[in-house]
Amino acid sequence: MAKAAIVILAGNESHADYGRLANALEAAKEFAENDGDELKLIFDGAGTQWVPELEDEESDYHELYQTVRDDAAVCDYCSSAFDVADAVDDAGLATLAEYDGHPSIRSLVDDDYEVITF
Repeated sequence: MAKAAIVILAGNESHADYGRLANALEAAKEFAENDGDELKLIFDGAGTQWVPELEDEESDYHELYQTVRDDAAVCDYCSSAFDVADAVDDAGLATLAEYDGHPSIRSLVDDDYEVITF
């Protein structure tokens, strides 16, 4: 049994950022497909900007995102800082604010999650 916290920090401004997103979603999908594995997919920092795009059915990554959406959450502070709080609310995604308005990475480590950042 594996426990993985995949954190997407990359924004959506460059071709490389799209590569990071695709790799993060593929890695998340691999964990999600394995019974017994625990997955947390967290959009943090500039990565919160992906939410409106991924929720759009026309997005190239919408279908892949849908395979891991149930495991996704978004940094509360950063969703506001990057002007996507309304999109996050509309999507019904959970927001995380355990440490100064951000997800607690320490709690993930303390809970034996491998933290993988993209």
